[in-house]
Amino acid sequence: MDYRCEATSLEGFVQQLASNILPHGYWFWVGGYVPDGKDPRAIDAKLIEKYGVDLSRQQRARRKLVGHANVHYLRYGRHWVLLATKGEHPFFAEEADNIRDARKSPIAIEGYSLSVKQGGFLRKDDADGEPVADGKRRVRVQIARERFKDLRADLLSVACRRSAEELSKLLYSVPFEPYAPVRRQMLNILRLVNEQRGEAGLSKLPTTVLRYKRQIVKPFEVIDRGEWLPQGSTEDARSAMSV
Repeated sequence: MDYRCEATSLEGFVQQLASNILPHGYWFWVGGYVPDGKDPRAIDAKLIEKYGVDLSRQQRARRKLVGHANVHYLRYGRHWVLLATKGEHPFFAEEADNIRDARKSPIAIEGYSLSVKQGGFLRKDDADGEPVADGKRRVRVQIARERFKDLRADLLSVACRRSAEELSKLLYSVPFEPYAPVRRQMLNILRLVNEQRGEAGLSKLPTTVLRYKRQIVKPFEVIDRGEWLPQGSTEDARSAMSV
């Protein structure tokens, strides 16, 4: 069996966690960083063998039936994370001092924060109907708190110094995939930007300057960024905001 664990992009790493691992109860995690001078793939092989990660879907299902935990492993660059479900497994003894719960301690990587939270309310079919609580836990992907503060400060610092076109490009090129919590964060920044521009007598920006559709990637295949990166490169956006 060939267990694929090396994400080829940050977007793929986050997507794999958010869509294929955390939603299935892999809430208990430890993370680390491969030291310089060590081969990341050698670390992959060591951890996969040590914790019996390379199992089929059927094997994982059988383990779950008898109360045993399952483990997944994922790495991007030199960042790696091991995640386990509830149950019996050597992982919990070996990593006892380092294990965190994604329901309480988010997984953080390069400005992203991934956590598992109780859902709010379900979408209403009838606008006049009573709100129905969401009984499931949902994966929340958002911009990490400190990174969000930095991003907000950067954009507010140029809100009245840039043309509407330049500012629109900066907002559209923010290097975070627009998961729902990210969209809400960006709408909050846009509201503050427009407040400043309104007070200065400048034109306000429409919500269409933000990205709303998330790009789906193949986590373990190299992506051609020229095919999917939004207008203006990430590097251009970052350098422009730092001026």
